[in-house]
Order: sequence, then C-alpha cells, then structure tokens
Amino acid sequence: MRKTLAMMMLGWAFLAGSAVAEVPDGTAADGVAAEVNADFNRELLTIEEQVNSLKERVFRSKATLQLLKEIVVQGSSSGSRSSITHVNKLGRSYTIESISYYLDGQGKFSKVDTTGGLDSKKEISIFEGPIPPGNHNITVHLKLRGNGFGVFSYVSNYVFNVQASTAFVAEDGKSCKVKAVVNERGGISRSFTERPSVVFETRCMRLAEDEGQ
Repeated sequence: MRKTLAMMMLGWAFLAGSAVAEVPDGTAADGVAAEVNADFNRELLTIEEQVNSLKERVFRSKATLQLLKEIVVQGSSSGSRSSITHVNKLGRSYTIESISYYLDGQGKFSKVDTTGGLDSKKEISIFEGPIPPGNHNITVHLKLRGNGFGVFSYVSNYVFNVQASTAFVAEDGKSCKVKAVVNERGGISRSFTERPSVVFETRCMRLAEDEGQ
C-alpha cells in the first residue's frame, strides 16, 4: 500500500512539473514580444528605405526630363525665342467676354470676364520665352457680345465666337514677335457679327538685335 501511494505521488509531481514547463513565465513572454517587435521594426525600416530610394529615382528622372526639355527647347547654342501680344482695337459696339490663345496646340492664356474688363486692356502679353526652331502655329479664340444702346439695344443679345490662326517659322538664332490685332472690318455689306476680325503682325529678327531694343 505504501509502495502504491508513493508511486501515485511521484506521478502527480511529474504531471505538475510538466504543466509548469509548458506554460512560459512572464520573462519568456516578454522575450517573445520583444523579438516580434524587433522583426516588425526591421520590416518597417526596409520599407522606408525602399520608399526613399524610389523617391530619389523619381527625382533624378524628373531632373533628366527637365534637362532634355531645355535641350530640345534651345535647339542649339543660340536657340529661338518668340513673344505673342494681344492688341484690342474693337470699338464700343463689342464687348470681349473671353480670350484664349494656343501655341502649337498648348494653351498659353485663357481668361473670362463678362464685366468688360478685357476691353479696358488694349494690350495683353500672352507669351514670351524660348521655342524650338521650326514651324509654329498660333490660334486665338474670342467670345464677343454686342454692346448696343438706344435703337440698337437689340445687338446686346448677340453672342458669337471669333477664331483665327497664323503660322510662322522660328529660325535658329532669331526672335519672332507676333501681334494679334483684334479690329473691325469695314464694308456696308458686312453684318454685325462679321465685322470683328483678327489680323496677325509677325516680325522676326536676330536675337542680338532684339536684345538691343
């Protein structure tokens, strides 16, 4: 009987020891958590380094593209330049409500003002800067409204568009100045909406001459 009781007590002691060994104490749990946090921080640091590397590559690519753009625009050691000026010579019978200018299909100026503010500016600088040598095209869109008074007040209901284009050749080492003059064509047979027109005045000169003026 004593032998059997001793064996049972020994078995209980073995099971209790096994249970204690299977449940980690607080120190062991803290160690596992610290290791997990360390792995997470390493992963986070790796991702951050990759993001910074990608940002640096994007920055270098943008710088390269900007350099290539400047080379293309300059075209050569001297390059070409151009300026576009809007000139308003319309009479009081018309109000300019919007102006849009395009150089080679790219918008260079656009403004809407239905209060008559665009009429008060007789000249507007549209563009001035370097351009690649070669053929170029300028397009202007105008939205006009009649400005009637007295017996002609009915023309205030007239709203219409005027569009015109011109082409010029920019030679290497030269500057081309283009004026878009908005004016009225004469002639009794022309209707109210047919009178407004845009006439382009283009003058090209050597860069040295342009800088001297």
